[in-house]
Amino acid sequence: MTGKPSVQRDFSDASYQIQLDEKINSFKDSLNQFGDIPIEVHQSKPLGFRMRAEFRVWHEHGIANYAMNHPGEKRPFVIDNFPIGSPLITSTMTPLLEIINRNETLRAKLFSIEFLTTLSGEVLATLIYHKKLDQQWKTEAEILEKELSIKIIGRARKQKLVLSSDSVTEELTVNGKNFSYHQQESGFTQPNAEINTKMLEWASRCCAEINNSSDLLELYCGNGNFTAVLAGHFNKVLATEVSKVSVASAQKNFSLNGIDNVTVVRLSSDEIVQAIQGERLFRRLKDHQLENFKFSTVFVDPPRAGLDNITESFVAKFDNILYISCNPGTLFVNLNALTKTHAISKVAAFDQFPWTSHLETGFFLRKKELLDT
Repeated sequence: MTGKPSVQRDFSDASYQIQLDEKINSFKDSLNQFGDIPIEVHQSKPLGFRMRAEFRVWHEHGIANYAMNHPGEKRPFVIDNFPIGSPLITSTMTPLLEIINRNETLRAKLFSIEFLTTLSGEVLATLIYHKKLDQQWKTEAEILEKELSIKIIGRARKQKLVLSSDSVTEELTVNGKNFSYHQQESGFTQPNAEINTKMLEWASRCCAEINNSSDLLELYCGNGNFTAVLAGHFNKVLATEVSKVSVASAQKNFSLNGIDNVTVVRLSSDEIVQAIQGERLFRRLKDHQLENFKFSTVFVDPPRAGLDNITESFVAKFDNILYISCNPGTLFVNLNALTKTHAISKVAAFDQFPWTSHLETGFFLRKKELLDT
């Protein structure tokens, strides 16, 4: 193909350290406005860290190829390897494509391939098409699934064909304890499992400093990734999430891990603020008595936009704030407001996305008036 070729990158340990240092130094420069605060830095593996990935499929001369796009460019370039992918992604890519290219039913109008893998050894591949999937496709895909011992899903417009399962189960060990996580094909999951484990351990250590006879409010709980670990530090937990898929996964995860002190409700951050402050009633809360919760701590892991003004003002009322951020820009806007009432107790940086400018960070804030007593 005539598209721009892939650039060969230097993925050495030395190059990784250089790019990480650049991100950390930039983060430190922004953090200095709040004082000289130590940062607990958690490095990623330079290679083999990404547990999920999606690829374009580029057809040329009757052959399907994996392809990606350079930022800002529409035309893709063909790739034959993905060194940052998990070992299961990299070991599955080639045999999967070889079988697809030998089978016209599987290859024709294949548009994209998505991978979801786990440290526990599961692979789920979603094949996305610009055609209606019929019984012939299902028959061929079932043979493919068995041959590679992976899970296969077929997707097309208004169509989803699940062969054996549309989820995987991840197994993580956090502070010596094992946790199982149901991960849905269409739901959000942390892309870097080992860094995710480090984030869970850090958040758990922060919560260990809090009086565990109190309760936790968690906003944006997703599939219960943090909730499952943090629940052990509190009497009760109220967790909220807007995605139906994520709420269903969270409920399964609490059951998988024998956690019975979590109430999860499908509400936005604005809605739960209104409910707790008595401004609005919600049918989804009719079986839950909010007045029975004695919240001391709020945990937030917001989208890149950060906390809106209403939520920001609300979380400032809590004794303790745990804030995981995927966007330092909006994070520091929120911190400018939150540090009027709270002091920054701990800061951590997690290199969730090596070889990019993105940096995941964690802040533990405690109310100033309580620290002064």
